[in-house]
Amino acid sequence: MAWYPAATRMELQPESDVQPAIRPTQFILHSIAAPWTARRMYEYWRDSTSLDSHFGLGFDGDLGQYIGTETRADANYLANRRPDGTGAVSIETASNLQHTDPWTDAQLEALIRLGVWLHQRHDIPLRICRTADDPGYGYHRLHSAWSTGGTACPGDARVRQFKDVVFPEIVRRAAGGTPVTVPSAPPVPQPAPVEEDPVPEVVTEIEPGGPELPQSVWTLLRMADDTALLQGPCTYSATAYVTVTGEPGTRVEGRFHDLTVATSRASHDLPMDGGVIGPDGTLHVTLTRPGRLADGVQLKLELRADRPAKVEHRLIRCLRWAA
Repeated sequence: MAWYPAATRMELQPESDVQPAIRPTQFILHSIAAPWTARRMYEYWRDSTSLDSHFGLGFDGDLGQYIGTETRADANYLANRRPDGTGAVSIETASNLQHTDPWTDAQLEALIRLGVWLHQRHDIPLRICRTADDPGYGYHRLHSAWSTGGTACPGDARVRQFKDVVFPEIVRRAAGGTPVTVPSAPPVPQPAPVEEDPVPEVVTEIEPGGPELPQSVWTLLRMADDTALLQGPCTYSATAYVTVTGEPGTRVEGRFHDLTVATSRASHDLPMDGGVIGPDGTLHVTLTRPGRLADGVQLKLELRADRPAKVEHRLIRCLRWAA
């Protein structure tokens, strides 16, 4: 994981250790709709919610880092971590309660310096993200896939500052101070202003033991007394942490699927590689899937091994937003 030298390290646990790795390709700017310091943001992530961002920035330019930039944080919905392992670095910035105020001079300077470092450290390209998956720089409301139901974040004043000051200055400094032509994104339809994204329900289930995995057979991973991880209607981000034991060299795959209860019809994802059991006979698998479930549809998870194996422990954590 990577830590920005100019930020005060305030590491969130257990998130910093248990959330999956990402390859950072984007930097997304937020307003937290609260006049908080970086320390107060850390306390909020630590004590009040399972959501998190990589950085927090106060009005006076005080900058905290909570999670390494090569570990997933949960502020950007579908941009947190994609199936290919890429993801966004996120920063929450202090603002008034309606996130209508501009960034202070100290905040602007901190954002620019951090943006330059992310380009130098992770090779994030110097352009505004043209699509939700496109590498580059952006702000929360730029693409709908970055929020669960539309958002005004970071506010009109800060969007103007991003376009007129922050991004052009990141490009200029990253290029050694020589003026360059600033690439621009195509016009993006903006959603109607709404309040910042609602805090999701956090669903966590931990179960010791588990099913045997017969050779090359897809096996449902049961949690508690049900094989369903979630049921719609909802929007969600689900992550499974599973410990599998077996013969070294055994390859394990996983796949999520949506099951329509009324028809018992399942819609399966493509298999995701969980890894190979190591010399000690153990493999720790991490599988993540964001998405939406319609009413009467359940989310389930299956595992398959190419030799007989066994699930020894599993933890499922889901962020669930009601439809």
